[in-house]
Amino acid sequence: MKIGITFNVKFSGDPNSALPGFSPADGWSSEGAACEGLADDGQEEFDSPETILALHNVLQELGHEVQLLGDGEEMLHRLLAGPRPELVLNIAEGTGTSRSREARVPAVLEMLGIPYTGSDPLTLAAALDKDCAKRLVRAGGVITPAWVLVGGDTPDLEQRLDQLPLPVIVKPAFEGSSKGILDANLIFDRAELYEAVVRLWQAYWQPILVEEFVDGDELTVGVVGNDPPEVIGVMRVVPQQERGPFVYSLEVKRDWRQRVRYECPARLSAADTQAVCEAALASWRALGCRDVARIDFRLRDHVPYFLEANPLPGLSPVSGDLVLLAGYMGLGYPDLISRIVAAAAGRTASVAGQQATMATMGAKA
Repeated sequence: MKIGITFNVKFSGDPNSALPGFSPADGWSSEGAACEGLADDGQEEFDSPETILALHNVLQELGHEVQLLGDGEEMLHRLLAGPRPELVLNIAEGTGTSRSREARVPAVLEMLGIPYTGSDPLTLAAALDKDCAKRLVRAGGVITPAWVLVGGDTPDLEQRLDQLPLPVIVKPAFEGSSKGILDANLIFDRAELYEAVVRLWQAYWQPILVEEFVDGDELTVGVVGNDPPEVIGVMRVVPQQERGPFVYSLEVKRDWRQRVRYECPARLSAADTQAVCEAALASWRALGCRDVARIDFRLRDHVPYFLEANPLPGLSPVSGDLVLLAGYMGLGYPDLISRIVAAAAGRTASVAGQQATMATMGAKA
């Protein structure tokens, strides 16, 4: 199969680390640097050249013909110039601060009639908007921490903030990859809360989510496939040193080898494991995920609290949480990528078959 890869690539300025044949204009835009946060995280969501090359090589080893497409105008030029891929492995995060930035590439691919891996534009946009995702998941019967969205017209804002139990965690509403989620964002004091909200607003220029901090086990759940989707594992993120409440922050993720250890399968009771898996699948359904996602929870008093869903999970072969989880569960990197591609291809074939059936029925009517 001819498979394209859409992506945004990190550029460090070191020519030896660049992706061959690509410049920042191809897979990344200076727009992404305009909103760098407090921890210099403007490119945090983007993938390293090593990750993109690893995906390229794995797909080739699986027998596919692979084309690097990037993102933005250069991606459009490549697709329009043809020949078009039969399927796209989409890991493009998009640039800027729009809550719909992850939806752009899938929307273009749908417009051009090109199948792709992963969730559709609506799910990607809804999942990136933390407030929207929580509302949908809560409507689907999953418990979430209490939260308040600060931004725009928020009636009774101070009263609603005062009603949140301390401590709270403060985070940008439209970011992924822990952008803007720092150790310092765990707030124990009302006065600090307002300062933190203003600080993050000035750094990210988007609504800010103030969320009840659930002091419990940090868990992430990997889900792959369709009809039905399968939980491939539950992983617990354990701090190496106990220093009070644990935040799986940007600082921790950048120094994960020293700061945490990963326990997979998570050593939970059978009842807790079942509750977390059921909550993950309910969240998947509420958001309309497809093919692959990673869904994060805090487990407190045997109750899983939904934090967020990532239907565009990182696929770094050395540091992606989903990849690490899969590896611990005996699913190697080539196998994981193969399953994601197979899920998308099977879903696409199923839709095509349904359309053919309906067309035949229409002709007979």
